[in-house]
Amino acid sequence: MSTWSKDEPRKIAATDELHISPFREDGVTYGTPTWIWSVVVDDELYVRGYNGQKSRWYQAAVRQKAGRITAAGITKEVTFEPVKGSINDPLDHAYRAKYTDSPYLTPIISARARAATVKVMPRETKA
Repeated sequence: MSTWSKDEPRKIAATDELHISPFREDGVTYGTPTWIWSVVVDDELYVRGYNGQKSRWYQAAVRQKAGRITAAGITKEVTFEPVKGSINDPLDHAYRAKYTDSPYLTPIISARARAATVKVMPRETKA
């Protein structure tokens, strides 16, 4: 498994512009990039489905388990891992800190969105 470079989580955390593209059903073609909110906790990147588990990108990410993200001038091949439990509390705090003035904050920290939380990790690519 690959890891983030030292600066990548910090750069991604500083931007609102993260686009996520899970693979399509063929496992090769990237889906249409979807703009999504992201937070970094303990140098790990997390995203949530605003519409919960019904979010199309979330369903594709869970099914395909891989894709690509673009943020802060970084394009990265990634894997997706659904997460649950106590990690959601520090993630809520991170979302509150990053998006404090947004009218969309309450939905992104709701039980619906928390149920669609995904850890995004760099993945090795074949040369």
